[in-house]
Amino acid sequence: MKRLSLIFALLAVFAITKVSAQSKEQMIADWQRAKAYTKAYLDAMPESGYSFKPTPEMRTFAAQMLHLADGNFYFASSASGKPNPMGQMSAEKKIAQTKEATTKAVMDSYDFVISSIQSMTPAKFQETAKVEGKVTPKGIIFNKAFEHQTHHRGQTTVYLRLKGVKPPEEMLF
Repeated sequence: MKRLSLIFALLAVFAITKVSAQSKEQMIADWQRAKAYTKAYLDAMPESGYSFKPTPEMRTFAAQMLHLADGNFYFASSASGKPNPMGQMSAEKKIAQTKEATTKAVMDSYDFVISSIQSMTPAKFQETAKVEGKVTPKGIIFNKAFEHQTHHRGQTTVYLRLKGVKPPEEMLF
């Protein structure tokens, strides 16, 4: 009976590890897809549109994308423990709001998230970290980062439309 219990315990550990590994691989694939989708948005906006603001109180297109990058850097740093490449200053304030500089910073932010996820073990995703004043599992922090970048990329659809540019086709898979 003890031997049977040990076999079931080992199978359970294997199943949990397998599910976590699949989840990690899916998370990486989703972030790679999000990177490509965001790059399509960055490419679609002409250089002259990077300084465009739909209303005076809104961010420019470049600032919106750099804010997205700031979120990527912040959340991935919080979850992985790796230092934020932007340091204490935000990309939105530090990076020139040109097409070339904005695109590079945003793509670098996705690379940082992806490499942070790749460096995590399944057990690390279950550990907690403090972010936005809340103690949260690190895997959830990456999910919140994904939600944040999706939200801000989605907002830029309006910027493109107002500049007469057709937004990229949705990339669900």
